[in-house]
Amino acid sequence: MAMTGVLRPGHAQLRVLDLEVSRKFYRDVIGLVETGTDAQGRVYFKGWDERDHNSIVLRQADTAGIDFVGFKVLDAATLDKLERNVREFGISTARIPAGDMLETGERVRFQLPTGHQFELYAYKKHVGNGLGQLNPPPWGSDADRGMAPTRFDHCLLYGPDIAANKKLFTEVLGFYLVERVIGPKEAGEPEMAIFMSCSNKTHDIAFVEHPEPGKLHHVSLRMSSWERVQRASDIMGMNKVAIDIGPTRHGVTRGETVYAWDPSGNRFETFAGGYEPYPDYEPITWTFDQFGHGLDFPNGKLHESFLTIVT
Repeated sequence: MAMTGVLRPGHAQLRVLDLEVSRKFYRDVIGLVETGTDAQGRVYFKGWDERDHNSIVLRQADTAGIDFVGFKVLDAATLDKLERNVREFGISTARIPAGDMLETGERVRFQLPTGHQFELYAYKKHVGNGLGQLNPPPWGSDADRGMAPTRFDHCLLYGPDIAANKKLFTEVLGFYLVERVIGPKEAGEPEMAIFMSCSNKTHDIAFVEHPEPGKLHHVSLRMSSWERVQRASDIMGMNKVAIDIGPTRHGVTRGETVYAWDPSGNRFETFAGGYEPYPDYEPITWTFDQFGHGLDFPNGKLHESFLTIVT
């Protein structure tokens, strides 16, 4: 599969209520690699197997939630082209100068119809995964600290008018629809949730219809196997981390998962598995009456917290 245009999820900036508590949690319990603190006081992390300088950024705030999510594009020419296309779609953009985020180049930011701040960028400093580029071992010491996710995988975001988001992502940004959840027939079977990819992952970003704009459901951190998801759940138990759902398997995406909350109340996911779609695959549809299995396949249960709690 040729990788052009938008390449992958690059970063998410989260608001936390106590920065030092959150720093220790994301570093020592989740096991992300801390890579710096900037002049604004923001703390930067990456997964142990990520090559770029940062992917998860924490900011002290009075309310929890997400400030913005960013995706990496192929090069500067692609960034310029996509900015023009977004403007032609009818959405205004702003340029965030290089260096505003540590080791990150110029970013193009715009607001999605769902109210989320979304951005594209072409450059972030390559710092590697600590294993080297010549005859590397399969893992290093960072792969054993805490839950040790390999990388930032995706976000699930809640907001109004996901139909407009779908149009923007598929017609302008080059994503394709992988799965969807539709509502009841008596309501006209509207799309209630959409899972979209710019790669051959089951989803690089997902959206759920919700009346309040700009809400975070969860940030997902990639684990290398189902065994590592189960290990992460043990670490959550040992550290008295509040678990929402799991360990279990999704029907939607076939992913293996545990959902839990960070100390500020932001939900995060440890995620593994899933199948490998391509853009010519026909999207999978889940009906709402079967979404209990879509969420928690073994139990077939619609967890109330999953549907209602966002930050």
